[in-house]
Amino acid sequence: MTLSKKRVYLAGLALQLSLIITVSSRDTFWLLSTSRTIFPESSKNFWQRAEQIASIPLGQRLPRSNPVRQILTGYLHLSGIEAGYGFFAPNIPNSYKLVFELRFPDGRVEYELPRVSNVASVLRVAGLLDTIGRTRSEAFRQTMVKMLADAVWREHADATMIRAIFGSVVLPSAPEFEHGKRESYEFLYAYDFSVTDEATEQRPP
Repeated sequence: MTLSKKRVYLAGLALQLSLIITVSSRDTFWLLSTSRTIFPESSKNFWQRAEQIASIPLGQRLPRSNPVRQILTGYLHLSGIEAGYGFFAPNIPNSYKLVFELRFPDGRVEYELPRVSNVASVLRVAGLLDTIGRTRSEAFRQTMVKMLADAVWREHADATMIRAIFGSVVLPSAPEFEHGKRESYEFLYAYDFSVTDEATEQRPP
């Protein structure tokens, strides 16, 4: 192997490792800024700022149309770096939940969760919901929710409307859990999908 090839391989390895470290740091900072930890509440602003700084080398502070951001984003997804491995393992908590409300011509209303076929699929769905919850792109969020709704609709072809209700899971603190308080849910978004294939978004007031 020539010296020039070794330099190219080393540069590629350095880039890969630096991106992995940056993505992991950004996700860890995000987790610390949004979760209950041993750090004081006043430190959350520090972690939020750290997450913003870690997002800069990933191109996420650039406009969406910027080619540098598009290339970096494409590489992160193709290489599997942007796959939810942020803290110690992928998706330790299920931080988001998606429920489908199905309405039928006879007035019936049924509720469904995203379908999974095995344990591995549970992790993948949890990772997808985490991605949907964290994205700043409304078009991406609506497209992903619609794809999940279509999968449910194929099982209930006679339904006339599906409302997808997306919310975050609020976990109690350790003292609250000891006193009997359990997880609760905070409404974030709702999308109505009808047979006309049009979506209407709803948000909390």
